[in-house]
Amino acid sequence: MSKTDETLTAATPTPSAADLQDERLLRDAGLGGAAKAFVRRVRGGDIGSLPVVVGLIVIWAVFQALSPDFLSPGNLVNLALQCAAVGTIAIGIVLVLLLGEIDLSVGSVSGLSAAILGQGLTTLGWPLWLVLTVALAVGAAAGLLYGLLFTRFGVPSFVITLAGLLGFLGLQLLILGPNGSINLPYDSPIVQFASASYLPPWLAYLLAVLAAGGLFFTEVRRAARRRRAGLSTGAMSLTIVKAVALFLGLALMVWYLSRDFGTGTSFVFFIVLVVLMNFVLKRTRWGRSVFAVGGNVEAARRSGIRVNRIYISVFMLTSLFAAVGGILAAARLNSASLSSGAGDTNLNAIAAAVIGGTSLFGGRGSAWSALLGIIVIQSISNGLTLLSLDSSIRYMITGAVLLLAVIIDSLSRRSRASHGAA
Repeated sequence: MSKTDETLTAATPTPSAADLQDERLLRDAGLGGAAKAFVRRVRGGDIGSLPVVVGLIVIWAVFQALSPDFLSPGNLVNLALQCAAVGTIAIGIVLVLLLGEIDLSVGSVSGLSAAILGQGLTTLGWPLWLVLTVALAVGAAAGLLYGLLFTRFGVPSFVITLAGLLGFLGLQLLILGPNGSINLPYDSPIVQFASASYLPPWLAYLLAVLAAGGLFFTEVRRAARRRRAGLSTGAMSLTIVKAVALFLGLALMVWYLSRDFGTGTSFVFFIVLVVLMNFVLKRTRWGRSVFAVGGNVEAARRSGIRVNRIYISVFMLTSLFAAVGGILAAARLNSASLSSGAGDTNLNAIAAAVIGGTSLFGGRGSAWSALLGIIVIQSISNGLTLLSLDSSIRYMITGAVLLLAVIIDSLSRRSRASHGAA
């Protein structure tokens, strides 16, 4: 074992007796054991994404009862496109929340990247690759600045990013100029990608097969590694059930959306980013270091993890995802304006991460939180729009859902502590 692996192992909590019993259940009883292990984890406070999944089912059922068009293929296609931009920003929020920090400037950074996109494609006449490079580089530079201020001077992330919110908003206004709005060329590839590009059904089905096959391969490979280490591996039947269930669920979604325009390419791009970041967080040393620092920064530092590098890299990625989200939002609306990144962009991105299951206390969460959370938020917004209700109702409902998610997180944290699994 290398020195880095040893330090990460030292910073990782020792499995509790309940965790070890869950492993025995998974090994000895197959699907039945998996069900019993799940019940034990829920009783112990490890509820994962269960509340948001149940909440999403309830939200969809209520809106479908009130508006029969809510679950129509056309509305779900539109809902998926609405999720891509802010959902991408929420991925970055998940990362910074895992450290127990916050970034309040993601809306301004996304608006700044939209302004650069607009000016670059129109006034300056830059090629698309150069515009995207500059916009993403500015986003990464903003995160680098935050990380250096945080690690070198100890300025709280709340204050740093609040200053960034104001500063980058001013820079956005400066770049947009006196008109305050720039229409993007509709024939630009980035505009077509975000607003009018859909996967052909055969490709969407192929991606469903690859996703299920990837899950199966990953689980089998993980079981092989655990077997070589003398650890329990779980039942193969459970792995097969997971892969089949994933394929059937994705195939059903593709079939249903294909009754309208189909699966939006930008939404698929968002999901790819979620899967990629989930892999990085769960399967790499850097990802394990993020969880270690978020769980106990002093213990992580003493175990040899370069904490400052983790903070700087996370702030950079958060701002980078904000820039990508801003580009997608501007391309989908075919314009960059004063409203780009403004309004409730910040609030929705942060709320999506928290509602999706990422803890405000740091150290617990998943990239999937961004996907689940943004679907909840956009479902509420979309459903209320279909019902022709005022936006004030949407804000109140979203706020109530956010507060409920934080309460559930706090209660779950207390339950894990009482069961010795905090």
